[in-house]
Amino acid sequence: MSKKTDSNLYTILFAIGMVLVVGTLLAFAAASLKGKIAENKRIEKQQNILYAMGVNENDESSVTFISADKVAEEFSKYIKKQLVIEGDKVTEDSKAFLIDIKKEQTKAKEGKTRRLPLFVGEKDGKTFYITPIRGKGLWDAIWGYVAMDKNMVVQGVFFDHAGETPGLGANIKQRFFMDDFTGEQMMNDGKFRGIAVIKGNADPKNEDKTDSEIDAIAGATITSSGVSSMMKSELALYVPYFKTLKN
Repeated sequence: MSKKTDSNLYTILFAIGMVLVVGTLLAFAAASLKGKIAENKRIEKQQNILYAMGVNENDESSVTFISADKVAEEFSKYIKKQLVIEGDKVTEDSKAFLIDIKKEQTKAKEGKTRRLPLFVGEKDGKTFYITPIRGKGLWDAIWGYVAMDKNMVVQGVFFDHAGETPGLGANIKQRFFMDDFTGEQMMNDGKFRGIAVIKGNADPKNEDKTDSEIDAIAGATITSSGVSSMMKSELALYVPYFKTLKN
């Protein structure tokens, strides 16, 4: 028996058998959890969208989302329309929040028409236009949601990341950074400027909301540049739609 188990053939067959068993178990687990994973993604996206427009449970310094058990109800309450912009075509789509921004960016690189989700919310008598954005940080992807008024003045943001450095680039999801964006104007004399996140900004207290600039995070130059880039390249795609709001 020991000779059979010591043979190369036995080792190969055993390894193949283990791969098949483990692969089958993983496939079963993935299929079983597919619904739960999809539900968690829905909750997270809806929480992020609501957070950007100021529907959250923050105290003076925390970042606290609407709880998972309430988010669907609050999303329905505050989000009045979900739109999809595809070229010159704008349509309503109740599942717009499920659009994968990464896949849409890939489509655009391949020369295909990209779908742009846009969420129209109402809160305290004000209308908010919330857009998802995605870019590249130092180590991996960064993304977020930007809430604006019809003039593309920022009303709130939420940023997140896949793997930025704790205490440095990871601070893009901290209140002291995100809150600075509120009130910033992205249009100047009818021209889109986006928002630049720069080191050595002459307005470190962010009192000037017309300069389209935010002070960068100390020690996180590349991540800050990534935020600048996605604020410009991603939001520029929505400018034609915002121009229709003034017609």
